[in-house]
Amino acid sequence: MNVRVKLIFPEELVREPVLARLVRDHNVVPNIRKANVDEGQGWILCELGGEPDDVDSALQWLRSIGIEVDLLSDVVEG
Repeated sequence: MNVRVKLIFPEELVREPVLARLVRDHNVVPNIRKANVDEGQGWILCELGGEPDDVDSALQWLRSIGIEVDLLSDVVEG
């Protein structure tokens, strides 16, 4: 399962290794398509790939730590 999302990071999380934790703890693979990050904020357009339950868990975790998650599409083939 692949889902396209836009992740919007608040200032306090810009310098945190969020994607590393996402891969390690939630067994998903992010494919970054576009990003813009500076000291005060950041956003990433990416596809998250993995098993449906893992992707859902990853999205819930991102929201729980304060990252805004915008779903850009439903499931993407691949």
